[in-house]
Amino acid sequence: MNSVLLTIILVPVIEIYLFIKIGSQIGAFNTISLIFITAIIGIFYARYEGLNTLKSGLTQLIRNELPAYEIISGAAIAFAALLLIVPGFATDIIGFLLIFPLTRKLFLGRVSNRFKNKTQNKKTYIDGEFEDIEENDERKL
Repeated sequence: MNSVLLTIILVPVIEIYLFIKIGSQIGAFNTISLIFITAIIGIFYARYEGLNTLKSGLTQLIRNELPAYEIISGAAIAFAALLLIVPGFATDIIGFLLIFPLTRKLFLGRVSNRFKNKTQNKKTYIDGEFEDIEENDERKL
């Protein structure tokens, strides 16, 4: 089964399960309040981290360096903010893990290692054909 389709099906099921379990323990009003509080705190912290990443990226641009990590980190922060806006406890946990710099760096390091391993298996040579040209041939450049 396609992993995107599986994610679209499983995430709401997990969120509904967590709503029921947590709601039965702390009550419906507290559950709803907790969802709004985590979303508000997460959005403010995502904004703070996003501005720090932007500042770091601009500093690297001034030094004529490519801010590759900052670009990827900014995308991760934007995705984390989206996860925090979506109501749910599992998405909030993943969102908070992506927002905090330490866990974001660990996560991005694991993802980049996966891509490095895939690119290292590629050919390091160019496959082609050649033809010897004699010294007095007209096709010689």
